[in-house]
Amino acid sequence: MRTRLLWTILMSLGPASMAAGQPPAALPGDLRPHVQNGRFDVVTSLRGLPLGVRNELQWLFGGPDLDIAEPGTTSSALRGLLAAGCSYTDCLVYYQRPLGAGRVWRVMLFHWTPSATKFEWGGNAPAGLTTIEAVRSAVIGGTVTTSSGPW
Repeated sequence: MRTRLLWTILMSLGPASMAAGQPPAALPGDLRPHVQNGRFDVVTSLRGLPLGVRNELQWLFGGPDLDIAEPGTTSSALRGLLAAGCSYTDCLVYYQRPLGAGRVWRVMLFHWTPSATKFEWGGNAPAGLTTIEAVRSAVIGGTVTTSSGPW
């Protein structure tokens, strides 16, 4: 119980302490061509994501299971997938999760190949993005700002 309370307090202080430092950063320049020029095909289900991406998500979420609900479903999962898309080498994943008393929306960019997958970048996103093109536009336009998690 005390650990959970401490965790909640630390998580609520995180955004405030980050605001006191440098301004949040947008997508790094070296990753911009990946998002801007890639043809991201819509992924409508978690099973549509490459296995390496699902494994990386599970590892970043820090649990034994991939704790994210399918789009448009109600579930007891902590997170809810809202939109996803993959090109031949990259995947964008947009989802929501609770943070304190509210909700936060996140975007993650993964580079993947059949032999390896790497989390490249992620950040806080605006609510209400309904398509992978809207997610891509938000990332390129700088309205998604870099975050270190929690994912």
